[in-house]
This record gives sequence, structure tokens and C-alpha cells, in this order.
Amino acid sequence: MTPAEWSIVALSIKVGLVATLATLPVAFAIAWFLARAKVRGKILIEAVVYLPLVVPPVVTGWMLLLAFAPKGPLGALSGEVLFKWTGAAVAAGVMALPLMVRAMRLSIEAVDHRLEGAARTLGAGRWRVFRTITLPLSMPGVLAGTVLGFARSLGEFGATITFVSNVPGQTQTLPLAIYAALQRPDGDAIALRLAALSIVIALAALVVSELLARRMRAAMIHGV
Repeated sequence: MTPAEWSIVALSIKVGLVATLATLPVAFAIAWFLARAKVRGKILIEAVVYLPLVVPPVVTGWMLLLAFAPKGPLGALSGEVLFKWTGAAVAAGVMALPLMVRAMRLSIEAVDHRLEGAARTLGAGRWRVFRTITLPLSMPGVLAGTVLGFARSLGEFGATITFVSNVPGQTQTLPLAIYAALQRPDGDAIALRLAALSIVIALAALVVSELLARRMRAAMIHGV
């Protein structure tokens, strides 16, 4: 690994972490709404949330480009995201959002409503019920969704290259660097090293997530 390749890895991890942490509260709020709200038209909201999973990532990147263009609805932020690592984080976060929402929603829906109702009959307020019952019981899903979002952010390609291009040192994350290496006659070795490291990072994140989730489930069972 050369210093330039290590800088690509560092940029990828920074983009993935920022994208995941910034998306986490939004994803949880949407998951909570989809799991608990009873409103008309919710199925349309679900379709919009999960849309990035089914449309080509290039389409998502193009829509982001239109939104953040100088004359677009978010044009005031164009100087902060276009051709910069922050733009890569935006693209990664948008692509990771549906996966995070899906995992968190299933976990919230699995929480036994009878436990929450019993706590309320004993005088606990909504915030206390959420903090002491709902959130701990749904935490394995929240954690799984967060790790899935981070892994998805690390692997994001299509939306990123369409939205903020492939700028070395700014937006060139691991997938984009692998793609650039494959365009060179002598780039196979570089692509192999970066691909192997991508697999190691993603695998490590998934293993850590599973270990933490198992510990949390064991702790909850022991507490019960």
C-alpha cells in the first residue's frame, strides 16, 4: 500500500462515517414513523424512501446534481458539496438510507406493544417508555442498520461519480479508485489491493456488529 492508497482508504472511512452518522437520526425517525404512524398515504412515503434501492444509482446521483446545482432548490449549498468529500458523503448517505430504515423499522415493529402499555399504566411517560423499553429492545436492529449503512457507504459508486465526479483527494473513495485503477494498463495490482482492503473493512464492520448485537440480546434476556 502506497501513501496515496492509504489516503484513499482514510477518505473512504471518513465519508462512510460522516454519511452514516448524519443519516442515522433521519433514518431512525423515518423508521419510527413507518412502524408506528397510522396515516393515509403511508405506502407512498414508503415507496419514496425505498426508491434508491430500485432505481439505478446513476439516477439518484443525477437527481442530487439537479438539486444541488447553483439554480436548484439546494443551490445555496452547491459550493459546500459539489466536487468535495462532503458531496460524496451526501450521496453515500442517500444510498444508505433505505437499508438503514428497513432494518430499524423491522426492529421497532418487533417491540411488544404490551410492554409499552404496561409501563404507561404504571405511570411512565412516553419519553421514559421510549428510553427504557422501546429503544433498548430495538437497539439490535438500529445497530444492524447503522453497520449496513456504513458498509453501503463504503461501496457507493454510481451516485457518487455522477454527483461529485472522481476527484483524487476529494471524492475518490475506494470504489472510484478501483474503477480508475482498472482503466490503467498497469492498474490491476492497485485494484486488487484496494478491493481486498474494502472486503476486509466491510467484513470487520459486519462481524463487530453481529458480536455487539449478540451481547445486547444476551444482556436483555439476562435482564428479563
